[in-house]
Amino acid sequence: MNASFRRVLFLFALLIVALPLAAQVLTPHDVARIRSVGEVAISPDGKWVAYTLSVPRQPLVDEDGAAWSELHVAGPDGASRPFVTGRVNVSRLAWLPDGKSIAFLARRPGDRATSLYLISNEGGEARKVLEHETSISGYAFCPDGHRVAFLAAEAVPAARRSLREKGFNQEIYEEDVAFVRVWVAELGSSQKPEMLKLDGSASALTWSPVGHQIAVALAPTPLTDDDYMRRKLHVVDLDTGKVVARIENPGKLGDVVWSPDGQNLAIIAAGDINDSAAARLMVVPASGGKPREVLPDCPCDVADVAWLDVNTLMYIRDEGVWTSFERIRRDGTERKTLIANGGPILTAVSLSKDGLSAAFVAQTPVHPSELYWMKHGDSAPTRVTNSNLWLAQMKLAAQEVVKFKARDGLELEGMLIRPLDEQRGQRYPLILVVHGGPESHYTNGWLTSYSSPGQVAAGRGFAVFYPNYRGSTGRGRAFVKLSFGDPAGKEFDDLVDGVDHLVTTGLAEKAKVGITGGSYGGYASAWGATYYSERFAASVMFVGISDEISKMGATDIPWEMYDVHFGYWPWENKWQHTLERSPVYYAGKSRTPTLILGGTDDPRVPPGQSMELYRHLKLRGQAPVRLVRYPGEQHGNRRAASRLDYSLRMMQWLEHYLKGPGGAPPPFEISYEEPKK
Repeated sequence: MNASFRRVLFLFALLIVALPLAAQVLTPHDVARIRSVGEVAISPDGKWVAYTLSVPRQPLVDEDGAAWSELHVAGPDGASRPFVTGRVNVSRLAWLPDGKSIAFLARRPGDRATSLYLISNEGGEARKVLEHETSISGYAFCPDGHRVAFLAAEAVPAARRSLREKGFNQEIYEEDVAFVRVWVAELGSSQKPEMLKLDGSASALTWSPVGHQIAVALAPTPLTDDDYMRRKLHVVDLDTGKVVARIENPGKLGDVVWSPDGQNLAIIAAGDINDSAAARLMVVPASGGKPREVLPDCPCDVADVAWLDVNTLMYIRDEGVWTSFERIRRDGTERKTLIANGGPILTAVSLSKDGLSAAFVAQTPVHPSELYWMKHGDSAPTRVTNSNLWLAQMKLAAQEVVKFKARDGLELEGMLIRPLDEQRGQRYPLILVVHGGPESHYTNGWLTSYSSPGQVAAGRGFAVFYPNYRGSTGRGRAFVKLSFGDPAGKEFDDLVDGVDHLVTTGLAEKAKVGITGGSYGGYASAWGATYYSERFAASVMFVGISDEISKMGATDIPWEMYDVHFGYWPWENKWQHTLERSPVYYAGKSRTPTLILGGTDDPRVPPGQSMELYRHLKLRGQAPVRLVRYPGEQHGNRRAASRLDYSLRMMQWLEHYLKGPGGAPPPFEISYEEPKK
């Protein structure tokens, strides 16, 4: 080969590399490989940010299981370095007070349970500094970093373990659940950790930045319902091990943060026992008492909070489909917006000790959660990570905010992903995606996941609508209570009103509307397939509610249902009313092809809910119905294979009945091999 010909080949190769790759349409297999930033923790001096990166396992290649969680660190130059990667599950990041080491929880090879590790901010090998006979689920360092308080469940007695090994593995429902206790250990000491004698099961542990006090939430039992609705915050003196103050938080409890002087606590909690969202910003003296709301009349929710100084709070505010970052005095005065609506959707913040640097978890309509960084004087946060470089080659559809009115005049909004390559004036099949909760809401961020068709469906010619119906979060306490005592009532009428709005605008084809969602969104999908069957040509229900009477008798959150959703028990002359708010009651109306999916081990919405709807619809025989069960999965799929299977089946069903031939169901056997692009 002569030199001239080699140069021609070289130039041709350069040309090929330089040519942009043809834009691709997002597929379920693409969704299965999306990475995202989870936790962030900024160093006390604001120079470093530790963060976790969720790395999905590859179906058909890796051993099946949930995504891995790696530790990465971004430095002063903005460059990010991997610290603990591979087949690991890192969580609960925190910096030691001196800023020289990062702490995290992990169960690494050789560990009998999840343990506490430290790694230098310069990298190197992580070292285990604390292990316990049961897994450590949370921890907090004292101000000098020499002691650590941690949470761990009580161990199963040796005699009971021995019996289990002999086959006596019976479960005494809701009685043989281990309490979570608070333990205190001296790092580097051979002494055994000391357990604090506190009444209740512990969570939300945090150590005062001064002195020897911790704040800890205690629930009467470890049961989920008590954890949701009955946790109370306590201040404990570690010198005596005694509770010195009780905080009268009125309902659900979220984040708890000490003020720098240890005199006050900022908490995010429900405004009252009937408030379904722990989203009100409050301040309370560490000496105890009733918390005071800082933003009592704000039509918004608070997602995260940090102290700037002893008198000033910085917080992320959700307002409708947007977020902002704000500063306010703890007495509720001098409120100032630092990052206004319209930018990335902020979901978490970590503040440096002097408050001049902040790290965020944030997302946009074109990429999932990433690390963002903002320093004093910056006009906006800067995106640091790009965890999915290949997304730049994907052709994504336009996403916009849609406002509409419910039939009673209530102003509502939601997110719309328009069909890719949309031709104006043409009508398209519509997929309505309903969020769970209902104490949740959609924002103008990344809306595509294994259970949310989003950009995948838009790339196949669907319009996809995400409505925030009454009872959704993001608009304050009054709005979130609009569905109280009225399950499946006006809240689900709002969904149909949103569809009608999109039909009126000329986008949606009225006869080709599908509905899907999980949990409470699955409830809506079942309601759409039965009560509102004439409005929906296909339904995909995931871990959804079908019978409110039997659900009340089987779920692990009956008090949460009563306190923040129903406000009544069925036996209070409400049997018929409760039955009439159950999709199975209207199974005889159903003409909607319905795909039902859920895990076999779901404690929240027990699998019987899926089985009941399936059987009632199948016995009627008026429309196709299919039930898909995922062994071992609970309230949502965690394993890579289960997630990919769900994505493929969801899209198969919706395409078959909204764009395809309809009629008999598509084959139940599907291929998991990724199609060539």
